[in-house]
Order: sequence, then structure tokens, then C-alpha cells
Amino acid sequence: MVSVAEASSIVFGHLSRHSVKTVPFQEAVNCVLAENILADRDFPPFNRVAMDGIAIRFEAWAMGRLTFLIEGLQPAGVPQKTLEDGANCFEVMTGAVLPINTDTVIRYEDLDIKNGTASITTDSIIKGQNIHSQGKDAPLGSVLLEPGTLLLPAEVALLAAVGKHKVQIFDFPAAAIVASGDELVDVEAAPELHQIRRSNTYAIQAAMKMLGWEGTVFHLMDDKDKMITDLKRIAESFKVIILSGGVSKGKFDFVPAVLEQIGITKLFHTVNQRPGKPFWFGVSKGGITVFALPGNPVSTYMCFYRYIKPWLLKSAGVRSDHLEAVLAKDFAFSGALTYFLQVMVRVDNGKLMAYPDPGGGSGDFANLKNVTGFLELPANRNNFIAGETFSYIPFRTI
Repeated sequence: MVSVAEASSIVFGHLSRHSVKTVPFQEAVNCVLAENILADRDFPPFNRVAMDGIAIRFEAWAMGRLTFLIEGLQPAGVPQKTLEDGANCFEVMTGAVLPINTDTVIRYEDLDIKNGTASITTDSIIKGQNIHSQGKDAPLGSVLLEPGTLLLPAEVALLAAVGKHKVQIFDFPAAAIVASGDELVDVEAAPELHQIRRSNTYAIQAAMKMLGWEGTVFHLMDDKDKMITDLKRIAESFKVIILSGGVSKGKFDFVPAVLEQIGITKLFHTVNQRPGKPFWFGVSKGGITVFALPGNPVSTYMCFYRYIKPWLLKSAGVRSDHLEAVLAKDFAFSGALTYFLQVMVRVDNGKLMAYPDPGGGSGDFANLKNVTGFLELPANRNNFIAGETFSYIPFRTI
């Protein structure tokens, strides 16, 4: 049995090599960038007016002028105009090019405009105020986004701004999501008393879709010979296999032996953690990566977010943030192992506070709807005090 730290080191020491594909930028959200994105012009590309008001020459105000004849109007989206008389001003709109021969913008709130004349009503003016200077955000040719960047809506806006209508992203490996167990039936079925509907594979598939990763669902019966045949066939088509169930010590838990029989080398089996202790991980010489997770729903769910999701993102070079939360209430459990406590987090007085809601154990997947993630409580302790800070693994935004 390995510790959580050892399991993490082994998993993250066997990262996948992702191929690259090109997609329209509108389809790149939640994908991982595989190329540098450069500024194709200065950002902003001109001295940009940042407030509705008037543009003046600061020198005129500094010499005591408070009233300015409005010489013209500079709207946004119109070519740059020129102030002909330094004693005058231009009305300017937010987003417009700053007129030539002006260097300071006074907002409407600090003006009194009557009969085509603007009078300044404030004593506080700084040269260059309310102007977004050319190139201030990013000069021409600078790197705006690097490979390994997770493309969220803000990054998609940058792609559009530089005219990157097609973009290279990492193509995540083809993945199979495999449930095992005779007790499992289709979602559409009416289960008999001794049966349950399959849900783990669909939870994993949904979690993968949120990462832009597609997974194909399979189901294996508890027949060792047929399992060998079916897993061989799956291994021929998929670079990642995620199994749920059949990894413990029961008489019908054939998965570990079958995996090794079809050429997957075991790197560990059982982790000193709760839930998810029977977790199995291995790789093949041909580059197949296998995560065999316990069948209890909370175990499956936790292992995906603690190991598989970060493995995928690290493989693509995504820099992961280490999140921590403060335990909001005392909590105790028995057992010398790392405990992943289900918690509801919220921000209280500027701190991310974690409120325990452990539910009814690793089989109580209904409790997952009440929580936002897992708090990782270290091994060799049984009592944890409110106010202590621990690693937090989220699966839901707050």
C-alpha cells in the first residue's frame, strides 16, 4: 500500500503526451492552448479615450484657462481628428482615438457645457488623465498566451482580438470509461431488487466533458474470460482506460489480474486513503494509462478529481493552483490514513471556509449534491480543529 503522496508522485510521473489539433477559436473554450499567441498590434493600438468628456492640451489649463470652445467631436470608430487651436477642446467618447494636439481628458462630471463651450469645474487635473496609452497593455509582438493555458472566455476574447480565428490546442487522448459488475443495469432499465443503475461512468464522462475531454462508456460483466477479451479490445482503441469497480479483494474482483494479464504493468494497488483505498494504477509498454477506481460512487468521484483530472492537465502543461480552505468545525474520524472529507465551502470574512458534511460513507453518492469538494485531512491524525487549513479539491464552483 502506498501513501497519497506516493500515489500522486507515481501518477504524475507517468504523464501522457498529447497530440495537437487546430480548431475554430469559438470551439476552444475549456481546451488547453498548444501555441504562443502574440499581439498582432499594440494593445491598445492607439491612445484611447477612457472617459466621455473633452480632450484638451494640459498646458492651456496649467496656464489658467478654464473655459474651452468645443472645436469638434471625436466619436469611437472614427479616424483621428486634429485640434487646430490649443485654446479649444474636442468632445470625446469612451473608446475613441485621442485627437492630435490633445493630451488630457476631462470627464463630463467635471464640466459645465453651455452654448458650445465647456467650463472646467474641478481643481484636480493631472496631465494624461483618462487616457489609455497606446501599447500600455501589450506591445506589438509580445506573448499574450502561452502553451498550457486553459482557454476560458477571457482567453477566447484575446484570441478574437488578435484575429486568431483558428487555434492549436492539445488533443486529449482517446479514453474509455469502463464499469464492471453484474449488479449494474442500463439507465433506461427498471432494476430488480438486487440491481442498481449504472451511474459512475456517466459521472466520470460528465466531469471529462467539462474539461473538453471525450470518454466512451463500456460495461463489463463479472466473467473473467470475457473481461480479458473485452479489455483487450478496448486497449486496442484507447490510450486511457478508466475503470470503476472490481478492484477490491472480493471473489469477483477480477480487474487487477485481468489488467496485468493483458499487458498493463501495475505501479500500485491500494492507497492509504478513505474513500478510494483499493485504487489501482498502471501503464503498458505501448503507452496505455489505466486508472482502476473503486466502485463506490464517492470513491470513484474523489479519485477522478484528486488524481485523474490533475494528471490530464499536467500532461498538457497546465499550471495547477494549490487550493486551501479553513476547516469551519471540529472533525474527528478513526483510522491512520488520509481522509478526504466532503465539505461545503463558502467565503466568510474573506476566508474560504469548509463546512464538513461527510454523508453516509463512500456509497452515499446522493450526498455529493450537498457539497462542493473534498478537504484532504492528513494521515496519522484523528482529530482536526476548527481554524486549521488543509488542501481543498473542488468539483463544484461556488
